[in-house]
Amino acid sequence: MLTCQKEKFNLPEDISYLNCAYMAPLLEKVKQAGYQGIAAKESPFQIVVSDFFEPAEEVKKLYARLINASDSNRIAIIPSVSYGMANVAKNVNISSENNIVLVEEQFPSNYYAWKRLADESGASIKIVPAAKNDENRGECWNQQILEAIDSQTALAAVPNVHWADGTKFDLKSIRQRTSEVGALLIIDGTQSVGALPFDLAEIQPDALICAGYKWLLGPYAFGLAYYGDYFDGGRPIEETWINRDKSEHFQGLVKYQNDYKPKAFRYNVGEFSNFILLPMMKAALEQLQEWQVGKIQAYCKRMTAPFLRQFEEMGCWIEKENFRGNHLFGVRLNDHFDLEKLKIEFEKKRVFVSLRGSAIRIAPHLYNDEKDFEKLLSCFTNARTKVLV
Repeated sequence: MLTCQKEKFNLPEDISYLNCAYMAPLLEKVKQAGYQGIAAKESPFQIVVSDFFEPAEEVKKLYARLINASDSNRIAIIPSVSYGMANVAKNVNISSENNIVLVEEQFPSNYYAWKRLADESGASIKIVPAAKNDENRGECWNQQILEAIDSQTALAAVPNVHWADGTKFDLKSIRQRTSEVGALLIIDGTQSVGALPFDLAEIQPDALICAGYKWLLGPYAFGLAYYGDYFDGGRPIEETWINRDKSEHFQGLVKYQNDYKPKAFRYNVGEFSNFILLPMMKAALEQLQEWQVGKIQAYCKRMTAPFLRQFEEMGCWIEKENFRGNHLFGVRLNDHFDLEKLKIEFEKKRVFVSLRGSAIRIAPHLYNDEKDFEKLLSCFTNARTKVLV
């Protein structure tokens, strides 16, 4: 059973950082890996050909194990979710008769690519709104997604959990429905992979795109993407020398190659051999492997459960446990709270959360403990304008 791991980070003692969904703080070992990478780049005469390829392969293998992917050759290194989604959008077979299914208010990087694709192809976008019924909001929202996917759906692009409030989507059922109609399933795993167990072998998405700087605890401008066999033979959004066959033979690079390296290799970003970011991502993934994602989720559940009951007793709304993550959830206020006063309380007590849409988004990790939630709860208590009796 995991305990608080705050000593592995460098967070100030007087802050309560409940905002990993915004950006993860760097582990000390990740920071040190970055320093070592800078030192290596300082001496380029020590960088050899294998350094362009082997560290990247190590990171891909670590990530493949994390998501239970059997083939690390299906993992590509990307700089951002938008980059990973652009590779998908460039290779989707779609026409004006098709539709693209999205969920309401999902993160823009999982919207703009599909908006462009729809504009260029004439396809329509079907945005599935959140259910209005608070009592069964998550369950109803999931059902509405399944109903929106029809015989004309070319793809459904959904997250595992909603970035604004942690609503969890039933990917297994959505995968079954997309398979029935011959549609692709494209998943943005940025707000879940690394903190919520994800089994690629079970879900079998056509693509899983994930930024590295949140729950993967890695650096900014680094992400990882899985591309299934639908994308074998596709066209990447950029043509970089290193993704081509025989690119490890530097002397022969002017013997231009028509063929790419196998499977997802063609979708790697140019200069993926980043001598600073790759070691940082590797260190983060190794730590996640040691902790185990399921145990991270269990820690968050144990830590938050008593406090969530107190939020509900104050009249706040929180999604039912079956339809939210324990690492990321939204708290919605009733009219007995003064939101502006609550913001002041957060600032005064140095509690860091995010306001996203109509929810106050709370996103804890292993560097948090009960004291952080006691401070958080006191902010809500002090912002009440009326006490329920």
